[in-house]
Amino acid sequence: MQFKETLKLALDAIWAHKLRSALTLLGMIIGVTAVVIVVSLIQGFNRYVEEKIAGIGAKTFSVRRFSFEDFKNTDAITTAQRRNKELTFDDYDYIRSRAKLIDKLGAKAQGTPSNIKRGGEMVESVNVDGATPNCVDIENLDIAEGRYFTEPESESALNVVYLGADVATKLFPLTSAIGQEVTIRGLPYRVVGVGVAKGTVFGMPQDNYATIPLRTYIKNYGPPVRQRNMYMVGTAVSDSQFNDAVEEARYLMRSRRQLKEGEKDNFGIGTPDAVLGFRDRVLGPIFIVAIAVPAIALVVGGIVIMNIMLVSVTERTKEIGIRKALGARRTDILKQFLIEAVVLSAIGGSVGVLLAWGVGQIVTAVFFQTYLSIAAVITAVGVSGLIGVLSGVLPARKAATLDPIEALRAD
Repeated sequence: MQFKETLKLALDAIWAHKLRSALTLLGMIIGVTAVVIVVSLIQGFNRYVEEKIAGIGAKTFSVRRFSFEDFKNTDAITTAQRRNKELTFDDYDYIRSRAKLIDKLGAKAQGTPSNIKRGGEMVESVNVDGATPNCVDIENLDIAEGRYFTEPESESALNVVYLGADVATKLFPLTSAIGQEVTIRGLPYRVVGVGVAKGTVFGMPQDNYATIPLRTYIKNYGPPVRQRNMYMVGTAVSDSQFNDAVEEARYLMRSRRQLKEGEKDNFGIGTPDAVLGFRDRVLGPIFIVAIAVPAIALVVGGIVIMNIMLVSVTERTKEIGIRKALGARRTDILKQFLIEAVVLSAIGGSVGVLLAWGVGQIVTAVFFQTYLSIAAVITAVGVSGLIGVLSGVLPARKAATLDPIEALRAD
């Protein structure tokens, strides 16, 4: 029997029992949809992290109060809080004045939620942080309008501000924000620039911020400690010397804090590789579980297909007997039922992928970018087909081994 004819028989059998086939497909569709959605979410998240790293520079490092290892458990962070001292402007000046392999070194302070006003308009809970002027180059910031603040403005601790797109749009809907005045914590600030809109990630807006010179931030908000803690960001003189620049920063910090040989660092240095490694260590097991749980639905779908195919063999016993009496070989019967199971699974897998793509578009529009690779689609359909083969083997074998005489006697 030709494959084309066998496939037609399988489709006819599926179409003859439309409701049963639809209910059978439901388990496979749910399983494939869940697995593909989870995979697209994970791939989207991983791409987001990698793009953020690329956006601020794949060869950019940071010096902070804590390292990633300090957050591995509660005991570690408690110990680090006692041991690690806050970073200061003196630390920043010490490294900047002595570094040979570090090209640019900037300093920032964590943001403080503040209300920003302009006349009768107000934007609440804006993240206001402080930065040195060279951070615009170190972090590759995209400026939509105006400019970043300058070194003289920073050194003089002037009240100038660089606004996020959302803040600028809400306060200046009909006019340019550049050169205009806004009020932050009762103090007037002159707007010098507006950042390019970044949209939202995980439903959180990325453009609800304002950046002021670091010295202005310290003058108006207080010392950069605790929630306002200070940290540094830097780049190497060349990509090939990046690791050497990181080690130079570590050496200078240890020298500054007079740490002895063998004594643990009382600060942290973050690199892109460290961020990705931390992501893989912390989220890797979660990702595996996140994929494994919905994959159980695929197994359940396969069991449902096997059960329905066994029922189908029982119902069509007489048909099988007639076909065998007319010359159908055992392999023909085996292929018929096996292909029927595979077609059911393949249809379920294809519909599941389409549903997952639709859900992914909704998630992308509302929360953050998802990514559905061709490899994930091929794998999903391939796995559903494989499950169809495995779940169809037993029913197909049972149908192929039926005795034709006994089959013809069946009611």
